[in-house]
Amino acid sequence: MRILHLVLAPRLSGAEVLAKDLAIHQQTHGDTVGVTSLLPQHDDFIALRGELDAQQVACLFPAAAHGSLGKLWHLYQAIRRFRPDVLLAHATIPAFYARALPLRVPVIYVMHSAANDFERSLFRRVERLLSSRARAVVGVSEANVNDYVAAIGRHPLMQVIPNGVDTRRFVCTTEVDATRAGKPLQIVQIGRYNAVKNQLQTVSAFAEALQTVPEARLLLVGVVEDPAYFAAVEARVRELGLGTRVVVDGPRGDVSRLLTESSVFAMPSRSEGHSIAFLEALATGIPVVASTIDAFTFARDFPGVQLLDTADTGAYAQALVAALRQPRVARPLAGLTLNDTAEQYLAITRRVAGAPA
Repeated sequence: MRILHLVLAPRLSGAEVLAKDLAIHQQTHGDTVGVTSLLPQHDDFIALRGELDAQQVACLFPAAAHGSLGKLWHLYQAIRRFRPDVLLAHATIPAFYARALPLRVPVIYVMHSAANDFERSLFRRVERLLSSRARAVVGVSEANVNDYVAAIGRHPLMQVIPNGVDTRRFVCTTEVDATRAGKPLQIVQIGRYNAVKNQLQTVSAFAEALQTVPEARLLLVGVVEDPAYFAAVEARVRELGLGTRVVVDGPRGDVSRLLTESSVFAMPSRSEGHSIAFLEALATGIPVVASTIDAFTFARDFPGVQLLDTADTGAYAQALVAALRQPRVARPLAGLTLNDTAEQYLAITRRVAGAPA
């Protein structure tokens, strides 16, 4: 089967990383797979592009940014060139473009958004027009599907497929604690710079945690999606006099190493779809402090995981302090591996393409 993945832009972000991992998995299991996009490749995607190239996954990315018609023309050419049996459109805007083209290729719309895209009246109107052009609608969480049903109605083929983590790259190594003895305690938060990810609150809570653990460090990394918010995080660090304790960095491709070198993973998100970074942290056994949103509740009974109201700065700080004193611990991830996720995508792509199961 020929499978084409469509993303907004090749970058180090959840939807794009999942599309890359699925493409490689599908290619190595016998399908012919390509990845295309509406926007040019970001510099932070170079290493991931190398992984795709190494597995002979076709990469059909535009060389320059274009307006709406240019994006449609590029996508039309990519589809005509690749001739897919099925197209997986990752996220709402790519799914709009895929279904606006007068082509027969079946489209699977994959909802990744951490927020409800259909709170925007324009998105509701467009989706109501294009809904029937999707052969299937997939949500990475129950919240995605519930938001869609409430705003648009139930699609004939809807399914929740949780994201999965590649356990070959993210494994629990409890002996890491011994090798880190004597090194500074480090809290890491991984996620795009956007108010929904709540890095500002992490900085505030970290400032309080320093009163108890003065040797601690904080590392923030992620795609700069909202430059104004990124600047606000940097300003908060300066305002609190934390310049020597906090690193505010952009996207990093060495997430596995960051999780290995850190002592605590923080994720105070206000909302999430089904965070890949959260799953990667769980797989490494690192102590986790996160918000009590629905997307994280599946992990509430996992060892070494604290879910709380991170809007309470004092409680958040106390949880970080407690986590800094905890060891790594192995956690069950049955049903949450990349292979689990890929098998479910394989089943639904074969169903919409009419291929044998």
